[in-house]
Amino acid sequence: MPDTTARPGRTAPHAAPRARSRTASPRTARAINDRLALQLLEADGPLTAHQLKERTGLSRPTVADLVERLRAAGLIAVVGEAGADRRGPNARLYGIVAGRAHLAGIDVRTHGVTVAVADLLGAVRAEESVPVAEDAAPEEAVAGAYAALDRALERAGGVRPHTVAVGAPGLVDPATGRLTGTGTLPSWHGALVAGLRGRLDAPLLLENEVNLAAIAERRDGAARDRDTFVLLWLGHGVGAAVVLDGRLRRGASGGTGEIGFLPVPGTPALPSATGCDGGFHSLAASGAIAALAGEHGLTGERGPTGEYGLTREYGPAAAPGGTAADTGPDADAPAAERIVRAAVAAGSSAAADFLDALAQRIAVGVAAVTAVLDPGCVVLGGEIGRAGGAALATRVADRAAAMSPLHTEVRAGTVGGRAVLRGAVLAAKDAAQDDLFGPERAAL
Repeated sequence: MPDTTARPGRTAPHAAPRARSRTASPRTARAINDRLALQLLEADGPLTAHQLKERTGLSRPTVADLVERLRAAGLIAVVGEAGADRRGPNARLYGIVAGRAHLAGIDVRTHGVTVAVADLLGAVRAEESVPVAEDAAPEEAVAGAYAALDRALERAGGVRPHTVAVGAPGLVDPATGRLTGTGTLPSWHGALVAGLRGRLDAPLLLENEVNLAAIAERRDGAARDRDTFVLLWLGHGVGAAVVLDGRLRRGASGGTGEIGFLPVPGTPALPSATGCDGGFHSLAASGAIAALAGEHGLTGERGPTGEYGLTREYGPAAAPGGTAADTGPDADAPAAERIVRAAVAAGSSAAADFLDALAQRIAVGVAAVTAVLDPGCVVLGGEIGRAGGAALATRVADRAAAMSPLHTEVRAGTVGGRAVLRGAVLAAKDAAQDDLFGPERAAL
């Protein structure tokens, strides 16, 4: 499948870029200038023609021509005037017509689907979610996802999507574009993706969920100032996304970042080609974290105000919200998230011991990534990364530093559990803009 996913290392310009001086045909020069103006309008707009002239370095006639071209194409429009005392053509403010096209991002999880419909600038206009029962038939799960997409499009004004981006766990084969599992993923995932391709009259971009989360953290979150970093996703499962020199790296089979399969010390067995039990997954996935909390005698319980606190149990080790039988790698994921958050807030010695032990486990994965890639920065994403915040990230950094001579900054992700959906919206937005704004983005 062609690499059509958003480029996570390229953001809208903050400083005024200058028009490039190079030999080009008039048509190519116009396309470059148009794209440059649209980038500025997205990043800093609305702007007047005079402001566009100053920020692009283009001549006044050239700016006037591109403004007329973009207005005729329906991409920009007059949205106001600059200054209360100024009137006339030179004071007109131009902005991108956000409703020129709409797009959809879809986050496919093990137990549900969330859909967001956004405009051409990525502003979400409607969102719908549908849970999927563990024993649901594939056709039932797919039908529910279709219905959620239809409801979101209707709520957004009955729009039709220009581009749709889907994030799902598993491998996306670069050659075929097919989704393949790396373990026991639900069969309805593949059926949903195949069905959407046949059902939609729009391009569909398929991407691994953690890769989309990295796009979100690069654009809106903890890695906005980084062209090279690794996102370590900590949630129901674990994974990693690798961004080097501003480019998302997927690997020969789409498997870059399948860190759940990484053989690590501290597990009773090795992972296999069909399952990551025994790999890093068994140390750092939600179920393993819940079991670790049980070993420390900690459990998260809802207090009288409705918030989760931290309680110490002195009986047999039990996962939060469960019993000793529920302490395997696939134990209650929400329990792990809330107990990490509660441990950070508690500040007790028992909570500190638990966080120290968790950080030591996560640091094993960070040290392995650092030894191979030396990214300089690792972002702890996903539900657990967000719940642990700076308190967990600092502990992980200290322990990783003790294992590796390579300096690595560890940051807490800020987009959190919604990073996959946000990354899907951004990927679809980039693809739609590339189509509507012209193919010269790479030249800018």
